[in-house]
Amino acid sequence: MDNQNVFWAANLKFLRMRRKYSQDEMAEKLGIKRSKLNAHENGHTKNPPLDDLMRLSSFFKMSIDTLIRVDLSKLSELKIRDLEAGNDVYITGSNIRVLATTVNQNNLENVELVPIKAKAGYLAGYSDPDFISKLPAFHLPQLDTDRKFRMFPTEGDSMLPVPEGAFVIGEFVQDWNTLKKGVPCIVVTREEGISFKLVSNLLEEKKVLRLESLNSLYSPYEVEVQEVLEIWKFHSYYTDTIPEPESSLQQLTQQVHEIKLSLRKLTAGKLIL
Repeated sequence: MDNQNVFWAANLKFLRMRRKYSQDEMAEKLGIKRSKLNAHENGHTKNPPLDDLMRLSSFFKMSIDTLIRVDLSKLSELKIRDLEAGNDVYITGSNIRVLATTVNQNNLENVELVPIKAKAGYLAGYSDPDFISKLPAFHLPQLDTDRKFRMFPTEGDSMLPVPEGAFVIGEFVQDWNTLKKGVPCIVVTREEGISFKLVSNLLEEKKVLRLESLNSLYSPYEVEVQEVLEIWKFHSYYTDTIPEPESSLQQLTQQVHEIKLSLRKLTAGKLIL
């Protein structure tokens, strides 16, 4: 195997030590000699036999591709448990999304905050453990410890009544096919950056996601799936702003917008009054 971007040796050692096995114990469980296991872990076996690849893949419940191509030490504990539970992206055929994350002193997942000033850098550093480790992080005991959450600030009025400057907590979505219609999400894209929108899954029909605002003054639009970097499903939001009553001007603007929509429908239907 070409050593570039090959993590076979490092992954075997990482997984063995994670299970607190000695090389002797691990070799016995695998039914191989300790010297052979040692050669694998130290990178001395340049082209591992197919029998060894399949044996170790079966033992760790991970695909051969994952054991070779993914640096498991960079994944969160939550993601590793997910792989061991049989949700291996190479087995299921979906694209892997490596999630950089941080944990607290009790090895529980933190909720990292992406401040407004860090939003531009997040597009380049979202999968970089060093970048993520520098974000403000905290722990919220009411959140499910088996899921991964992150917090993002809102900008603009496209998702009113959620006010600008609110902090939205989102749950990481590994499989985008699980999204249905109109699911509120934080969507991270290459072009637009971080957006809070209602997401509809059109992946099977058109390989796109439809993004829509709660504020009807903004038109929905579609983004191609290859432009999307991450999706975080809405969980809750925090704000120190008390919602203001809708002003007469806002009501009038909304009414004008609704009249325009009605006229478009009448014109499209060629109705004669």
